[in-house]
Amino acid sequence: MFHGPAIALLELESIARGFVAADAMVKKAPVRLLMTEPVTPGKLLVLVDGEVADVEAAFFEGLEIAGPGLIDKLFLPCASPPLSLAIRGALPQVRIESLGVVETHSVASALLASDAALKAADVQLVRLHLARGIGGKGYFALTGSLDMIEAAVSAGAAAIAPEQLVGTEIIPAPHADFTGGWR
Repeated sequence: MFHGPAIALLELESIARGFVAADAMVKKAPVRLLMTEPVTPGKLLVLVDGEVADVEAAFFEGLEIAGPGLIDKLFLPCASPPLSLAIRGALPQVRIESLGVVETHSVASALLASDAALKAADVQLVRLHLARGIGGKGYFALTGSLDMIEAAVSAGAAAIAPEQLVGTEIIPAPHADFTGGWR
């Protein structure tokens, strides 16, 4: 059983309203603001983590403030710990074995799929990219043994609605020139 921090995401169509929601969330409960960032095409992502009850309280406060401008949302009560590290840009460097990549149509689906993949197999998250510069999509990359990557990618893809999945790819033994940028 995973006992990682809870994570909550709000994606709003208004940057200004998103700032108000983010402020209200951190005032409501002692959560850590992982991201408050405008993304294309003019939306705002708000991501927080912390203890389950605190994140839940902040999440519901943010939902109330967001109102009809809410595009997407996600509450992960026991998120895999590497997700918070990845969102903060603090993943440790690891040796790349096999590489699995899952690409989704939304930030919420990328978080949900990556959480499922990390919980399904003995793999390590090497990259999590949320929305910036890719039209609001998300993707993540994992490394581990080929059988573990296959299991993780399968679990990640199965965790989201089929229409949210752009695609998955597995590279069994990536070339060192390619993986140098992934460390």
